[in-house]
Amino acid sequence: MDLVLRERHGRVLVIRMNRPHKRNAIDPALTAALDTALDDFEDDPDLWVAVLTGGPEMFSAGTDLSTGSGEPTERGGEYGVVRRQRRKPLIAAVEGRALGGGMEIVLACDLVVASRTAAFGLPEPRRGVIALCGGLFRTHRALPLNVAKEILLTGDPIDAKRGFQLGFVNQVTEEGAAVDAAVALARRICRNAPTSVRESLVALERMNSADDERAWRITREAVVAVLTSQDTVEGVSAFFERREPRWLGQ
Repeated sequence: MDLVLRERHGRVLVIRMNRPHKRNAIDPALTAALDTALDDFEDDPDLWVAVLTGGPEMFSAGTDLSTGSGEPTERGGEYGVVRRQRRKPLIAAVEGRALGGGMEIVLACDLVVASRTAAFGLPEPRRGVIALCGGLFRTHRALPLNVAKEILLTGDPIDAKRGFQLGFVNQVTEEGAAVDAAVALARRICRNAPTSVRESLVALERMNSADDERAWRITREAVVAVLTSQDTVEGVSAFFERREPRWLGQ
């Protein structure tokens, strides 16, 4: 089974994560497949916009805790997506839940189209771990600070309607219609000069990510503190044993 499916619509490429039996949890193979698909998109001069999507009930559950997501790729970083220096727009089309690394992938995209069934969350604290793929700083860029704190501290998701009201989601659709709406949005972009689109995107991203080096350093420090704790061991064990964790606070 292909882990990533591709559909070409003129100058628009739809990239679909296809690991439904694992809720599109990202293992090393899926990271590599996403990286290859996005490399090919960036390198094809006839493709101008890409749409990234998952399944009807789960966009992605994030890192596969049983295997890890693999090493960051040369061009894409974590998941083959998170640190990619893109010059073409990438639209997230979300049906169902985008959780943990799944939400961090959405945060790495430029625009978000979501069906009314969509939900976005960073449940890492419930597992004794931490958002380590940009969620610690991209969440508060995309959402008001107090909402970012709510998401990061409670682990509770927000739905598409609230995401739209807060400016995180560009468009809300009926169930099953997110990809079609994202392709329509991509075609609107394709009506414009690709050089203008590219340079606008690059300039916006350069301004928005000016502090990224510091943000990644702070993230690494937080990750080390959390992943060396007993709470992480307990949280991951509880997840696999399907029980409530018994937190130690250390």
